[in-house]
Amino acid sequence: MRRVLLLGGTTEASQLAQALATAGVPAVFSYAGRTHAPVAQPLPTRVGGFGGVAGLCDCLQAEAVTHVIDATHPFAAQMSRHAVQACAEMALPLLALERPAWQAQAGDKWQHTADMAGALAALPERAARVFLAIGRQHVAPFLDETQHWYLLRLVDPGLTLPEGRGAVVIDRGPFTLDHDLALMKRHRITHVVAKNAGGQGSRAKLDAARQLGCTVILIDRPQLPERPTVSTVEDALRWLGVQAAHEAERGV
Repeated sequence: MRRVLLLGGTTEASQLAQALATAGVPAVFSYAGRTHAPVAQPLPTRVGGFGGVAGLCDCLQAEAVTHVIDATHPFAAQMSRHAVQACAEMALPLLALERPAWQAQAGDKWQHTADMAGALAALPERAARVFLAIGRQHVAPFLDETQHWYLLRLVDPGLTLPEGRGAVVIDRGPFTLDHDLALMKRHRITHVVAKNAGGQGSRAKLDAARQLGCTVILIDRPQLPERPTVSTVEDALRWLGVQAAHEAERGV
């Protein structure tokens, strides 16, 4: 019998969790624990790290896992690398459910950079109003560039900025183009710094930047070990040998 460990944290992971629950596939959903109030899942859920590769191997054995699906954020590189190593040691099949990276369109003003330090260096020397869409753990080095004003959009409250240095908005996606246009116009944003996470839920800020003529500093995804990868929930289900509900209804 299959028993799946689903490494989650993305919209696609939640969609796959629902599909597995609907199909009656035994599975455990794992959150990293960085968000205080994660989205509830229809599967048994664990929260927190595993304690490295050895801890992940222990979990795989204790839970009698037969298949692992890595549907973590594209920038959760350490977890993805640990999953590759643990599955190799345990001789378990691993699949990555990974949303395609964003691609520039006509009219985009994108500057690509390899990492957070490169994104910081790419900001102009003159004062700019920056939508810093990178998560709270990477904010501190940017605040050292005191000429800039920063807009932060976070899921959880608790982070404040020095007076006059910016604004913090607490909100959870998916976001629409109209919503992000209004937000960026209100705060007179000139630059956007973002990770190339892909997907539709947070793309609106890039479309808004194109319409407003803002420069986007886009951080490229980290390099990961080779692993089987799909981009849709349906393909992940097929990898497991499970038929999606809408396919079953059509008799596919």
